[in-house]
Amino acid sequence: MSAVAEQDAGKAVAPGLLRPNILLIVSEDNGPELGCYGEPSVKTPILDALASKGVLFERAYVPQAGCSQSRAALLTGLYPHQNGQIGLATWKFRLYRDNTPNLVRSLQKAGYRTGIIGKLHVSPASAFPFDFKEIESSNFSRNKLGKYAREAGKFINASKRPFFLSVNYPDAHRPFIREIGGIPEKPLTGDDVKPLSYFGLDTPELRQETADYYNCMSRLDTQIGELLTVLRKSGKLSNTLVVYIGDHGADMLRGKRTSYEGGVRIPFILSWAGRWGAGRRHLELVSTLDLVPTFLHVAGIPQRKELPGRSLVPLLDGEAVDWREYLFTEFHLHSAHNYYPQRTVRDDRFKLICNLMPGTVNPGYEFTHKRFFKGLDRVITAAKEPVRSAYLRMRSPPEYELYDLKRDPYEFENLADDPEYGGVLQKMKSELMRWRRSTGDPLLDRKNILRLKSEIEACMTNKDGSPNKARLSLSYPEYFFRNRNEFSKP
Repeated sequence: MSAVAEQDAGKAVAPGLLRPNILLIVSEDNGPELGCYGEPSVKTPILDALASKGVLFERAYVPQAGCSQSRAALLTGLYPHQNGQIGLATWKFRLYRDNTPNLVRSLQKAGYRTGIIGKLHVSPASAFPFDFKEIESSNFSRNKLGKYAREAGKFINASKRPFFLSVNYPDAHRPFIREIGGIPEKPLTGDDVKPLSYFGLDTPELRQETADYYNCMSRLDTQIGELLTVLRKSGKLSNTLVVYIGDHGADMLRGKRTSYEGGVRIPFILSWAGRWGAGRRHLELVSTLDLVPTFLHVAGIPQRKELPGRSLVPLLDGEAVDWREYLFTEFHLHSAHNYYPQRTVRDDRFKLICNLMPGTVNPGYEFTHKRFFKGLDRVITAAKEPVRSAYLRMRSPPEYELYDLKRDPYEFENLADDPEYGGVLQKMKSELMRWRRSTGDPLLDRKNILRLKSEIEACMTNKDGSPNKARLSLSYPEYFFRNRNEFSKP
């Protein structure tokens, strides 16, 4: 790039500020179980310090609690039902269109260098032509963890042009590895912790699972500390917008692969030296769909009208902003094991989950429980109300689940059939339908729900009745919409 072009690539977008570098840090399978979010057991001094110097969002969400689905949404700025990545890329789910507009292409056109370290996990990968790629595997074995910061340093120091770098860590994905290379230095044990509150259950096994999950979080914190040290030594920290998020909640009971708070609520921290005050905490409802508009805003790129998210910059700059009253999430499936589509809406207090196949057993219930937790059925049977009923409801959900998140933050008591909340139920149903129509939800057509279900069931060919990935054949990108461009309607 010429000297003139390099100067233009760093042009000012606000008085006294150059167009910033953007460092997006994404962790695997963890909710806001951090010290700065009030978790007393886990040790995360680096992320706590990042929050103390920046901005923390108390109520932040992903559009769907799945790896590929969440990552495609944050890179395209579209809900999974809008971009097509409704399930795992490793199970042949993909974007509707290879040329779906996305953050990487937009920033490149504006003169940014783009890089990714760690997994992308969106299909097709060619839709995201990063200039720099390293450690492209999931790395769940946590091999060579020190390489993340080293490779980041190479990219950060390679040019004076502004950069966008996404660093994707394997922690805290399963397996929950207690200690690697002496990190954490003093691993927690089950005697040191209590199970996550949204389980509603307490057993020695659940305590040990929670302890090792926290150990992964502590190791993640150390890795992020090494990355931020590299950024600081580069001399570019002062003009870098640093964002840390989780891709969705923990792979635990009522977490990942669900529409409950334990699945869709995440940590969300931003820091940009000299732009926003330190230690601010926000209660506004925000989504990772807000990242693309925010990054385009700070890069001086015109906003795309079809994006459902909003730039966080006016809110963080203290402008008078009429922020969203309702926030929406969804679920389709993860792999072919657990197709069970849902749509959700929440406001300041209430949350509604709409199950699109009521009266059928949710296969995700046993998929999680039998995979990771032995003898849990006996524990649930012995549990007190309303926890016991919450698990039974999760296994065979009704059409609607309504929760009062102020009185019942862990979603144990369904109010959908309570006449006292009839007005709230109708209001939330109306808002959910309005959103589904405005975003072109293909599952408004029940034929699409059933056709996708039949395609998935057709691959259940293993001797035990489980899915055979090789036999999975998907054509939903062709039949979800008569007009293939319909999904991007504003």
